[in-house]
Amino acid sequence: MSRRSGILEFAVLGLLREAPMHGYELRKRLNTSLGIFRAFSYGTLYPCLKTLVANGWLAEEPGSAPEDALAASLSGRRAKIVYRLTPAGKEHFEELLSHTGPDTWEDEHFAARFAFFGQTEREVRMRVLEGRRSRLEERLEKMRASLARTRERLDDYTLELQRHGMESVEREVRWLNELIESERAGRDRLRSGPESSAQQDHTTGEAGGLPRHGGSTRPDPSDDTTK
Repeated sequence: MSRRSGILEFAVLGLLREAPMHGYELRKRLNTSLGIFRAFSYGTLYPCLKTLVANGWLAEEPGSAPEDALAASLSGRRAKIVYRLTPAGKEHFEELLSHTGPDTWEDEHFAARFAFFGQTEREVRMRVLEGRRSRLEERLEKMRASLARTRERLDDYTLELQRHGMESVEREVRWLNELIESERAGRDRLRSGPESSAQQDHTTGEAGGLPRHGGSTRPDPSDDTTK
């Protein structure tokens, strides 16, 4: 399985954990809610769905049939297939959510993981965020070293492009620092006593981790400039 198909399977399982959907709804959610899948097509989605069904992680169910069966037959319309997460699929998705290996720090995989942080345990979120920050700090160090070596040979536009890329990475590192500090503060509130219960996260039963900044702009984890 390619890395990209693995990310798609993860995202499909995560969306279907929220509610059963048919293929059109899934593609719409993938395109609008998870920007890293904007270029995906039905030709990519349906083989993924068939694989998940074959693995026993999804079940196919008939959707609502057209009201006029004769008209539907003449037009060639059929009832849409609805995909539902099976108990085995839910268990598999929870295993994927607990994974914190280096692949979860990469650009596309991190964006998909972050989209489902509301369903992820706090300690796992922390490890993924810290791993992503470490990966970007390494990338930033290499970019700075490369720029220092080649600065004199670059024209103004190429130099500006490299600076833009560095600024994008620096901005995401600052964003990750905010998230990590907020997660730590939420964990400390949770440990401090019963008074923290009013701040619990509705999906994980833990204090919420997102910093709240009115009007601030957070970087898109799938921003190509960070690659």
